[in-house]
Amino acid sequence: MADIKSAWVKVPNGELQIDAYLSEPITEEIVPGVIVIQEIFGVNSHIRDVADRLAREGYRAIAPAIFQRTAPSFEVGYTMEETILGRKYKDLTSADELLSDIQTAINYLKAMPTVTQTGFGVIGFCFGGHVAYLAATLADIQATTSFYGAGIATMTPGGGNPTLTRTADIQGTLYAFFGDQEIP
Repeated sequence: MADIKSAWVKVPNGELQIDAYLSEPITEEIVPGVIVIQEIFGVNSHIRDVADRLAREGYRAIAPAIFQRTAPSFEVGYTMEETILGRKYKDLTSADELLSDIQTAINYLKAMPTVTQTGFGVIGFCFGGHVAYLAATLADIQATTSFYGAGIATMTPGGGNPTLTRTADIQGTLYAFFGDQEIP
């Protein structure tokens, strides 16, 4: 396990500055990059911990705040009230904006001389699992892990055909994990 360093960074996407949590091993070696996609609760302690664990395993991990446009610095816990608030911000996202923000995070990693230039990974949980499934369609993504990709078979953020209809656009490896119980 590697020693790590982490910090909040600003990732430019046009005029928008996306807050992102960057965690990386303390090494000058060239290592792979991974995008960590938050749940509806923001880039909270759980998502930061996932990024840190990936960094300890030798990856440069970045977790962009996917609600930056509507709720900058949004971070909550897991109460019912916080879940309702997180769902509100989820409903304000669109697939095109999410994909743009994730590509921007990839480009941020690509600009680092110690990150491989190809073969990025993406991992996400619940709504982030849905967004990870969307991100799997990006050309730079070669490995995707979607945990509980809520709604991929029934909707896409912002409207349109369900995200599942984009499966043919996925060029890399996809691992998807689903439970058999729904959160109320």
